[in-house]
Amino acid sequence: MATPSFSIILSLLLIIGVGISQSEARAFFVFGDSLVDSGNNNYLATTARADSPPYGIDYPTRRATGRFSNGYNIPDIISQQIGSSESPLPYLSPSLTGQRLLVGANFASAGIGILNDTGVQFINIIRMPQQLDYFRQYQRKVSGLIGEASTQRLVNQALVLMTLGGNDFVINYFLVPNSARSRQFSIPDYVPFLIREYRKILMTVYNLGGRRVIVTGTGPLGCVPAELAQRSRNGECSPELQQAAALFNPQLMQMLQGLNRELGSNVFIAANTQQMHTNFITNPQAYGFITSKVACCGQGPYNGLGLCTPLSNLCPNRDLYAFWDPFHPSEKANKIIVQQIMSGTTEFMNPMNLSTILAMDSEA
Repeated sequence: MATPSFSIILSLLLIIGVGISQSEARAFFVFGDSLVDSGNNNYLATTARADSPPYGIDYPTRRATGRFSNGYNIPDIISQQIGSSESPLPYLSPSLTGQRLLVGANFASAGIGILNDTGVQFINIIRMPQQLDYFRQYQRKVSGLIGEASTQRLVNQALVLMTLGGNDFVINYFLVPNSARSRQFSIPDYVPFLIREYRKILMTVYNLGGRRVIVTGTGPLGCVPAELAQRSRNGECSPELQQAAALFNPQLMQMLQGLNRELGSNVFIAANTQQMHTNFITNPQAYGFITSKVACCGQGPYNGLGLCTPLSNLCPNRDLYAFWDPFHPSEKANKIIVQQIMSGTTEFMNPMNLSTILAMDSEA
């Protein structure tokens, strides 16, 4: 009985090993919101920033970097897993020049959504049309360095991460009673509208050269500390927001499968982040957390009100908390999510996980 399990382990090691060696030169592009923003908003006049303590308290520099995390965020951890020399820099960073451009770029901006009217209260944020324009601008810059043909090859072979949708519900629909979008749409009608708009964004990414695009769904929106603080009496998740996520994520998966059929290739990979989060939210102890309801940094019920600031309550051990602040997972939770992105079954990654993608592409 020992031989088959040894061969399985060996083949897994080979898959991961082959992937990493192949991907050392693989660029990585990131689009989306605060879950994946690595500091673009630091360069903008906006309140949607994570540029002061205690953000970054567990980052190697112990300084706030603009990541909405106590330490590394999801793009950082994916970069480590695929063997990149560094995590892609924010596109607005003055350091993103020369050879560092070949690592890729992070275009994400906290507060944005699928829709352009999501996050209007944050004024200066990089909405999706602008993120995509920056991607075009990036390709022109790199063409000046290595030529058009090599740039097209770099983009075609790159890994792309897309994280959108949560803010379209949390900020745009539910934040204010009788919001414009809630007057315009019921949730069962709003979700297909979002999916249609998201499809246009994804097709633009494809037309700009993206060929391996991981698309994350929303987490369990009604279970984050911010929503528990505002909507929960006994720690139960908000049913309205949970319904929204339960409708959105399966329709997103269907849309991605439809796009892949249309394109005749597995361009878009669905990451079931709702299930990834749900596992450690419903059973935090199994993942080494003491709570999935209370944020490490914040104030009020569940530390879920307002922002994480130097005046907030701050837990001494961030690894014991699933949530770092009222909305964002802790670094440890981000590592659990990336572990599923790398090696999760089709329940989590459809049609395949990132280790499989890396192995397949190394043979191409």
